[in-house]
Amino acid sequence: MKKTITTDSAPAAIGTYSQAVQHGGLLYVSGQIPLVPATMELVSSDINQQIDQVFDNLSAIAAAAGTTLNDAVKLTVYLTDLGHFSSVNEVMSQRLAQPYPARVALEVSALPRSALVEIDAIVAIS
Repeated sequence: MKKTITTDSAPAAIGTYSQAVQHGGLLYVSGQIPLVPATMELVSSDINQQIDQVFDNLSAIAAAAGTTLNDAVKLTVYLTDLGHFSSVNEVMSQRLAQPYPARVALEVSALPRSALVEIDAIVAIS
């Protein structure tokens, strides 16, 4: 049975999707861009601040489902410039414990709201 996860601690969905859906022992978290939940505006134009905000948003959704990002099994990272890949690695090393989740990183031509980064996650639920 699937269960929708919603929290005010992460940006509200800006389209026809849920923040996350839990099914079985997995949580599927929709792609998060660096919106500040209270204002629904981009945190800043700085890539490091954007990546941090995305991880804040992902963490808030995971917490609403009773888990943490340390239980993530897979992340998909979308960047408008793969030159920012080292910044993603830096933030991941600060925010997640080893062993790190599997990951895919892609360069895309554009993201919603002109964000520089978007990340989605699949998280195991104990």
